[in-house]
Amino acid sequence: MWLNEWLTTSVEARNRPRTVSSYRETVDRYIDPAIGRIALKRLEPEAVDAMLRRLTARGLSPTTVRYAHAILRIALGRAVKSGRVIRNVASLVEPPARSTPERLPLTADQARAFLAAVDKDRLAALYKLAISTGMRQGELLALRWQDVDLDGGRVTIRHTLRLGTRELAEPKTERARRTLRLSAETASGLREHRRRQLQDRLAAGRRWIDGDFVFATGNGTPLDSRNVTKAFQRNLANAGLPHQRFHDLRHACATLLLEDGEDLGVVSRILGHSQIATTADVYAHLTPAMLERSAARMDSILARRPDAASG
Repeated sequence: MWLNEWLTTSVEARNRPRTVSSYRETVDRYIDPAIGRIALKRLEPEAVDAMLRRLTARGLSPTTVRYAHAILRIALGRAVKSGRVIRNVASLVEPPARSTPERLPLTADQARAFLAAVDKDRLAALYKLAISTGMRQGELLALRWQDVDLDGGRVTIRHTLRLGTRELAEPKTERARRTLRLSAETASGLREHRRRQLQDRLAAGRRWIDGDFVFATGNGTPLDSRNVTKAFQRNLANAGLPHQRFHDLRHACATLLLEDGEDLGVVSRILGHSQIATTADVYAHLTPAMLERSAARMDSILARRPDAASG
């Protein structure tokens, strides 16, 4: 089948393991069962359209269906370039409209309540660092002590951890490679975390694998992202807080800073976005706190008296 050949000869040679895994999973779960038995030259737009409609009928989100369509379009585009077919039938089919679900990250009160609830948890410092700096999960799990300057109150992002592996990878963009300031509270939490980790190291003895990771298992190896997410969501539930993705801690950081009046450009640099337009697009929504601050500012502007010297 062309899709398997494309994955093996093209995708694996040009992409990171995480991307390859995502493409292959989508092909195996959604595309191959629907059109896998159709010969490449006999594939018609109607079959692609029927596949998208069936995926939607199964209850899959528009984002997932659009992703499957995009992967098929890329694969067929390669088939056109290699002369296997003369047209890309996936390009002739419109995917479902993009969904833009409203993001509801933790409020300031909820963030404080969550951090108080997990204060004694072994990952308390990870949660605090995520909320206070907006670091991505992969960046947090790849962090090593050599990247942390507790005395200077700084942390430098040099790597990310590839999903489902223990392999360090380079950040995707140059702006993702950045140095951030640590709040005094976050630095204090990291010092306590380091003391606990030294105890883990002594308890593990020869079983300890020294990778210098800030957040590690009981024998020093990197944490699994899926386990971290499960633990995070379990702690949310125990604290009586709404369900969140781990990535929503990054949204909480950005939203809290913007609500407090931080400049969009500063927030963009903190998050490591490649362009400020990305930050503006993601955080174009206005929270109640932002609206209240804007109204208060307008009251202040309109209440100012004209300068007496101006007449």
